[in-house]
Amino acid sequence: MKRLRVLVVAGVLALGTAGAATAQAAPVPDAAATAACPAGEVFATDNTAVITDPSDPRLKTRLTRFDREVREIVHANGALTGRSTLLDGVFWSEEQKQTTYERSREFDVNGVNRDGLHHIAGVIAKRYHQESVLTFRCLPRGSAETDAVEIQADGVSVTRLRDALAADPEARERLGGGSVTLGGRLILIAPLTDLPLAQRFSQRLGVDWAKARVRYGDEEFVG
Repeated sequence: MKRLRVLVVAGVLALGTAGAATAQAAPVPDAAATAACPAGEVFATDNTAVITDPSDPRLKTRLTRFDREVREIVHANGALTGRSTLLDGVFWSEEQKQTTYERSREFDVNGVNRDGLHHIAGVIAKRYHQESVLTFRCLPRGSAETDAVEIQADGVSVTRLRDALAADPEARERLGGGSVTLGGRLILIAPLTDLPLAQRFSQRLGVDWAKARVRYGDEEFVG
């Protein structure tokens, strides 16, 4: 999936002193959520088209075959698959100056280290002609490798996400967009430096930040 349309899009900003200081004020990640983290997460799709119509029938696919094929790739490379979650992504295309949409899946991957996760994502990107596939590994907040956060929160609809993105130029530019599960759970991955912005954006979506699940870790776009 293209960088501007990855299922959870992160801005590309250098880690500045002010940004780092602000990020440190964020809440400590939920202990239960952190403990439940798989070894790695892979966010991917088999879609290569730019979809701008929210009623496009391609957004109704359940990606069943894709789910099965990705699991086969993971197993063939010595890792184990856990839960696979169907996602509706809403993103801002700066090039087209409009909202784009994508149906995707998040895969929990276990029994894998950093290099193994990178390799698996690379295989998926090549097989499905994706410009990049996003991975996320949960890490301690103070780890030298921690450069991102994953925010999950219930009670967010695709429509609300679309409207909030359209109304927030800063979020469009720096966060790019986000995704929700079919059950209305927001999943947003952002650079650690953009955590304050991600928090404000989430609250505009109606998220109770005290109930949001915040995981710290390492993100990578693998092409």
